[in-house]
Order: sequence, then structure tokens, then C-alpha cells
Amino acid sequence: MLGVLLGFTNFVLGRTTGLAGRGPRLLESEAVSVETPVKTILCVSSFYKGARFIEQAKKLGCRTILLTVENILKEAWPRHALDEVFAMPNFKDRRAVINAVSYLARTRKFDRIAPLDDFDVELVAHLREHLRIPGMGDTTARYFRDKLAMRSRAKDRGILVPDFVATINHDDIRHYLANVQGPWVLKPRSEASSVGIKKIKSAEELWPILESLGDQQSYYLLEKMIAGDCYHVDSITWDRKVVFAEANKYRRPMLEVSHEGGIFASRTLPRDGDEAVGLRAMNEDVIREFGHVRGVSHTEFIRGAQDGKFYFLETAARVGGAGISDLVEAATGVNLWEEWAKIEVSQGETPYTPPVSRGDYAGIVVSLTRYEQPDNSGFNDPEIVYRMDDKPWHLGLVVRSKDPSRVEQLIESYVLRIQRDFHASAPVLTIATA
Repeated sequence: MLGVLLGFTNFVLGRTTGLAGRGPRLLESEAVSVETPVKTILCVSSFYKGARFIEQAKKLGCRTILLTVENILKEAWPRHALDEVFAMPNFKDRRAVINAVSYLARTRKFDRIAPLDDFDVELVAHLREHLRIPGMGDTTARYFRDKLAMRSRAKDRGILVPDFVATINHDDIRHYLANVQGPWVLKPRSEASSVGIKKIKSAEELWPILESLGDQQSYYLLEKMIAGDCYHVDSITWDRKVVFAEANKYRRPMLEVSHEGGIFASRTLPRDGDEAVGLRAMNEDVIREFGHVRGVSHTEFIRGAQDGKFYFLETAARVGGAGISDLVEAATGVNLWEEWAKIEVSQGETPYTPPVSRGDYAGIVVSLTRYEQPDNSGFNDPEIVYRMDDKPWHLGLVVRSKDPSRVEQLIESYVLRIQRDFHASAPVLTIATA
């Protein structure tokens, strides 16, 4: 059913009056035969990702509907697993999205709504609250999206975080600058990854930047910049208990990679080592204190180079980006997207059996390249289990071994080769792009 129109609304698409008040446009739709749909799940995504989530939901017998944005509508979404596909120009106007989804809900009973990207977590939480649908609501979602809420909650619950201050009250900021030695980082409260982060070296440098932000000042925070190694723990939570967790170490901090140009790499830590054991315990503290009931999470930490302590940096109630799900799957055999779909569909109404890791080790390396279709055939080690062949201008490889030192050796050698023969860098992002 291509080009089927359900009608436009001024507040949804803003392009034509059409049938005022009648909801969004169905740009594309494909029917999939399911004899007895168990649930209808609406997947909301402002970025192209989550195919394995959608396919797993379909395997579970769900009627699957996708709401996305127009500029990624033609991406390779798993049409075979989607019953309907809707698109809007963007999700910036929350009221418009709520009205659009509410209009669709007149003739479709949504049992579940799931965000496929970090930027959609708060929006979907609000949709769930509005339509009274099970899942993470507004309050908990705030802890997994708002960096100030994260830090305040962590500090309040005794979880170590870098010294920070909200960029709201100027006297508070002056007191902070006088008592916390720089350098610092100015961070947007609700962006993802390292988008929009600025390094600040002095108070004289900070104040003009804050002034230029105008009314946006309160949407930032200032944090002490801690030098050290960065880590991420990717986990599954069921009934408030972490039932699966993998601790991994970034080769370089994401802030350095995104701001200074570089190659992204990460690897599984030895599971019985002090780092992995400590990180998994700290991750459990974060999940418990932030009130995560069910779902997946990607949580980042840094180990201070000076004091050797682990500090909580941020967390997200979604699958990690930059190929991290491929890293975890290579090491454990567990696909986090599929597990997330099982949990979202269940929401405690049916039993969930946590996956069992196969216990291997894996590493990933991803780089922007000088070539639209880079030739990665020169990388021919038998440990390679995945090649990123479907993303132009990128070279990505995932390796797997039972020996963590072999993984580290391969990743280090690949980084050097890619740096020499393929690597390119791009300007620093100040806002996210879909």
C-alpha cells in the first residue's frame, strides 16, 4: 500500500490543511499475515536503527507499526516485519507527535510503545503516560536522558560522580569555579554521546559562552573534566534486577574521538578481572537507584588517572550505539535488540528467561574513511566475525576470540592500519543529526 493517505493535520505535517484534525500521513505500509497478533507495538525512531528489535517483535506474534521521520523513511527498514509505516517531518513538536499517535490510536489499540533511539526515550515515556500504556514513564526516563538529573540522583544515592554544577544560578556557578579546579566540560543535558560538549579551560572562557546560550543556559551543566580510561557496561534488567551485564573498555574516551578526530574502538574486559567486577557492581547500583524496572541499558564510567577511582558518567535506557550491540553479540551470543523486544512485549505479564553468555571475548573498531566503499579485504584474520559493509564512508570490523589478549592485539593493529590507509575525520557535531 504505497502512498495511502490517512490525511494531514496542520500541527503534524504543517504543509497542507487537508483533513484538519485527522492525524498523520501514512506514507508507506506493508501488510504481514499474522493469524492471532498477541500485541500491537508502536516503534518510534528518529534515527535508522533497531531492525532486530522489530523483527523479534514480529516473531513474538506482534502487530508491528513504525513511526519515524521523513528523511530516513527510505532506509532499509525491515518491511517484511512491519505491518504499517508512518512518518512525520520530525519529532521536535511533542504536542504534534502526541496528537498524531492519539489519532492513530482511535483505530489501533497500542499495547506497547518502544523508542529505538536515545533521543526518543523521553518522547515515548510521555506517550506511554498520555495513553496509559505499560513501560518506563516520565520520571524514570528523566534519569536516563537528562545528564543533570542523572548526576543529581547518583550523588544523592552515594554513587561517585565528577564534581558538577547546574548552569542555572550564577552565584552557584561562581562558587563552583572558585572551588573546583579546571579544566571543565560544558555539557548539554539531553544530547546523546559527546554531541555538543565543550571543553572549558578558564572562567573567563566560560562566561561569554553561557551568555551566548541565552535562554538555553539552563539546559546545560558544567562538570570537572577527569582524565582517565573510559568504560561501558551494557546490561539487561528484569524486575529491577540486572540479569545480564558485559563490561567493556573504550580504547579512547568518546570525547577525544569525537572532538579530536580518531578511531572508535572497544573491547570486552576479562570478566573475572578487578575492573570488570567493579564496573558490574557499580552498574547494578546505578540501575537500582535510578529505578529501572525492565529493559536494556548502556552505562558509561571513567577511571580517574590520578586516584584510580571509578566515576559514573551517564546512562541510557537503550542499546548502545556505534556497533556496540554487535560487540556484545560477538562475545556472548546475545543480541540486545532482540532481548529488549522480548522485555518490551512482556512488561512482566509473561515470564522472561535471561540469556546465557557463551563467554567469548570481542572487540570492535569503526572509522570514518576517505573512501565511499572502502576495501576491507586486506583484513583477513580468522577472528573477524562482522564487517560493516552496508555503511558508506565507514570501515568497521568486529573480532572474536576466547583469548582477551588476542582481541586487544588485533584491535590495536587494526587501528594503526586504518589510521594509515583509510581514516578521515569530520567536523565536531554541536547538535544531533538524523
